[in-house]
Formats: sequence, C-alpha cells, structure tokens
Amino acid sequence: MIHIEQITPELTWQLRRDVLYPGNRLYEMEMDEDLQGYHFGAFTDTKLVGVVSLFANGTDWQFRKFAVDASVQGQGIGSQLLNYVTTFAKAEGGERLWCNARLSAMVFYARFGFTQTGEAFSKGGIDYEIMAKRLH
Repeated sequence: MIHIEQITPELTWQLRRDVLYPGNRLYEMEMDEDLQGYHFGAFTDTKLVGVVSLFANGTDWQFRKFAVDASVQGQGIGSQLLNYVTTFAKAEGGERLWCNARLSAMVFYARFGFTQTGEAFSKGGIDYEIMAKRLH
C-alpha cells in the first residue's frame, strides 16, 4: 500500500539521481524551476519510493523527473503517481499534460493515453520524444 503526498523539491533529489542520473552528484539534481512546481512523493509506510515534479504554463502542464525506486518498479507505483498528477493537473484547470519521455518509457505512457508528438531530441546521451495527453 502506498500513499502520495506533496513534498519539497529537495526530497525528490535522491531518487532523481539514483534512478535517472546515477553518475551525477546529488546537488546537480536541483532545477532552477523547482520552486515554481509541485512535487509529489509516493511512500510505502515512511519510505519514499517514487517522485514526480509537475509544472504549469497556463493550461499546459508538464511532468518531469519521474522516478520510481528500482527495488519496487513493476508494482504499480509509477501508475499511481501518473494517475495522481493527471488528476491534479486536470483539477487545476489543465487542458494538456505532457512530458519528455525517454524512449524506454514510451510504452508505459502510451498505456495512459499519452501520444507521440513526433518531437524527438537527445540530451545528455539520452533519447526522448515529447508525449502528450488532452485532459478535457
């Protein structure tokens, strides 16, 4: 059983680093825009096992730095987090939710109604494609 709650940006940094950027230093996980976003954590009891950050630009919402601890992947935690931020963005008046999807995660996002936009790019040696979903 997990529960999801809003957390401070600093609490996201360890999982961001461990899951997404294992070769980087912890302080490199801070983003300038962290203070403008919403950050959510998935907890099993008191252990933080998943994080995602959500940013609004009008009715356009982007989630970033979505990470689930490798030891609990495949247990539905990422699905619950994605559903949570989708519901949150929609409740806040969001009309579109999108992300820079790693190619390895595109099938996961497609299961939740996200579609490929055809906008692909590489950054830091990782290939991405923007995927988006209409909320209303």
